[in-house]
Amino acid sequence: MESHFKTAVVIGMGEMGGVFSRALLKSGHIVVPVTRETDVSAAAAEYPAPDIALITVGEADLPGVLQALPTSWKTRAGMLQNELLPRDWAAADITDPTVAVVWFEKKPGQDIKVIIPTPIGGPYAASLVSSLATIGISANVATTSDELTAELVTKNLYILTANIGGLVTRGTVDHLWNENRDMAAEVASEVLDIQEWLVDAELDRPRHVAGMEAAINGDPGHGATGRSAPARLARAISHADQAGLAVPRLRTIAAES
Repeated sequence: MESHFKTAVVIGMGEMGGVFSRALLKSGHIVVPVTRETDVSAAAAEYPAPDIALITVGEADLPGVLQALPTSWKTRAGMLQNELLPRDWAAADITDPTVAVVWFEKKPGQDIKVIIPTPIGGPYAASLVSSLATIGISANVATTSDELTAELVTKNLYILTANIGGLVTRGTVDHLWNENRDMAAEVASEVLDIQEWLVDAELDRPRHVAGMEAAINGDPGHGATGRSAPARLARAISHADQAGLAVPRLRTIAAES
């Protein structure tokens, strides 16, 4: 099917899929929705070369979706899941995806809440930045792969520190970081130990902590923990075991949770 319009395949039509679809539509794209009921092979045959095949499913479903992604879409893949790192798309033989480090929330029945601007890297980054701007979401382009990886690490640091530390303090991210700093800083340090192993590179730790603090200050009332927290803690400890890292604070929290 030929068209003078840009075409975006959106895989997963939950809250994030809906936000990005609206932004893409408003910026002049044809949006091709792909749900669990979609015949993906037929969709790939009809739209073999979209500008982007944006995967918006939850992080638990991402590995399966990446492995099953039609070959013609792999070079056009986009993703935005939490706890994402280059090793995740490399495992599916995807080399240069477009990746959004999402710093806004969209919950059922609620408006979009922007915390801080969303960095986006990869071939279709500028177009996604422009598309999100049409619906009032601030985003910017991460111009290098190293910058994108750093942004992903900062987001992972925020999520894991908040979720894991929040298992102890409950409450908000502000309460966790500003009233329980010693414990939260230990969690953050151990999370960064794990992230260094996962990206196989030394990290600029002050940069990542400063980025996490910017996100905390952007939404200080954000809840520190949630349903995903125990699974995130278990996954972090599993990574630590593989890396041979002690992570005593994480293990103490796991034992007491």
